Amino acid sequence: MPATQKGAISFGLVHIPVALHTATQDNDIHFNQLCKKDGSRIKYKKVCASCGEEVGADGVVKGFEFAPGQYVTMTDADFEKAKTDKDKTIQIQHFTELSDIRPIYYDKTYHAVPETGGDKAYELLRRAMLEEGKVAIAKSVIGQSEKLLCLIPTEQGILVETLFFHDEVKAMPREPAHPELSESELQMAKTLINNMVQSFNPEEYHDEYQIRLREIIEAKITDRRLLRRQVRSRQILSILWTRWRQA
Repeated sequence: MPATQKGAISFGLVHIPVALHTATQDNDIHFNQLCKKDGSRIKYKKVCASCGEEVGADGVVKGFEFAPGQYVTMTDADFEKAKTDKDKTIQIQHFTELSDIRPIYYDKTYHAVPETGGDKAYELLRRAMLEEGKVAIAKSVIGQSEKLLCLIPTEQGILVETLFFHDEVKAMPREPAHPELSESELQMAKTLINNMVQSFNPEEYHDEYQIRLREIIEAKITDRRLLRRQVRSRQILSILWTRWRQA
């Protein structure tokens, strides 16, 4: 699995070369858009709004609109110029408790894997954080965006969670009412909850909707193949019948 990004975890005089690998994947079934009339693929073309000609990937650049219809263009070199050496590392800002981070701030998960020469420093950081029950808050540039990060030690390695910045998190549109509850009502709810407590085993859960969807697709494929065989058989019989009559 190719690395999303290579860099280093840095704090104080410690410098740990690591590579970030995505920790999750999309297993949903994806569909193509087809023409309803004849079932052909729908194609999307990038067309210049001025000349009307199709533009290939090598003819597209990024632009920032600073006034209506006026742009300045940006190159890969411009984006790299905006980065400092500090941006190219995972710079730890401080350590904190995992419970201090509200779940709403979590965005995407990566595996941080040590590169050559970084194993011992990596293991030292992982084990020290794990035994102290701490996570690290860090910053880095991933792609073309600065990211707030949380480094979480596990029994196997270190996870890197990208976090939303505070101004990216929306407030609740309306706070629910908090009506008075009787002790008996609260106790009944707690009893129901405690009766349903069990360990979380992720391998026990599956996307059942995707499974049913795949079954429907497979059935349609089978029907299509059966129909083609039936049509082919009729064509062969028609040919044989014609030849027999001509004989």
